[in-house]
Amino acid sequence: MSRLIIRPPGRFNLPRWRELWDAREVLYRFGIRDIVLRYRQTAIGVAWVILQPLMSAGIFSIVFGGVAKLPSGGVPYFVFSFAGMLAWNAFNNVVNRASTSLVANQALVSKVFFPRLLVPLSAVISVILDFAVALVMFVILLIIFGINPGWPVLLTPVWLLLTLMLACGIGVAASAITVKYRDVTYLLPWVLQILLYATPIAYALDAVPQQIRWVFDINPLTWLMEFVRWSTLGQEAPPLWQLIALPVSAIVVFFGGILIFQRYERGFADVI
Repeated sequence: MSRLIIRPPGRFNLPRWRELWDAREVLYRFGIRDIVLRYRQTAIGVAWVILQPLMSAGIFSIVFGGVAKLPSGGVPYFVFSFAGMLAWNAFNNVVNRASTSLVANQALVSKVFFPRLLVPLSAVISVILDFAVALVMFVILLIIFGINPGWPVLLTPVWLLLTLMLACGIGVAASAITVKYRDVTYLLPWVLQILLYATPIAYALDAVPQQIRWVFDINPLTWLMEFVRWSTLGQEAPPLWQLIALPVSAIVVFFGGILIFQRYERGFADVI
């Protein structure tokens, strides 16, 4: 008779990747359920994915482009801010949805055995769908305004992958810490709100005063936004060091978040 022995993860061990792969159906089911619950009984359904960045880009265009008269790199301010919101929404939504996923599914987490890491990671599925829908709208805007980004547009999937890695690292770590400290649910939205304005999303990096420019230069999200606009709007390419630093930081944050998750997972069933 064969026996299945379930051992708790080590304090700083990476997950068993084969175990995650074997349970990939769980990832898919959680992702699909999130999509269904999010848009069920809504009047306009998935159209919210388009309306949200459109309205945000419109407001930013009025405030930063119309009132503050900030530069937009030679492209219409509406398209400029929409490109930033496209990347920001992917990052923000993964972090928000992943961070609360374990608490929202506490009955399953405490009673059923499966790789818990799949719960926060499943947030990626619904976010990719949202991104794809909004991307179609963005392509239409590029055509309307006659913007040709050139060959760098082929690198857009790379920036999306790095965005998801950064967001998953933070979201996975936050989901594990939230199980024990519910303060995270109050702190994280506040931090993300600060990041929204502390990152050149609605304004160009050139508009930042030189005396505080270093604060923006050490922010990985700044590097990400600059590469996104280079690929989608044909703006000037960021420096080479950012091309190296961005994937390195994404990998470090992603695996760092997983290690934190593994550390806290040992006590999920006791405190959730």
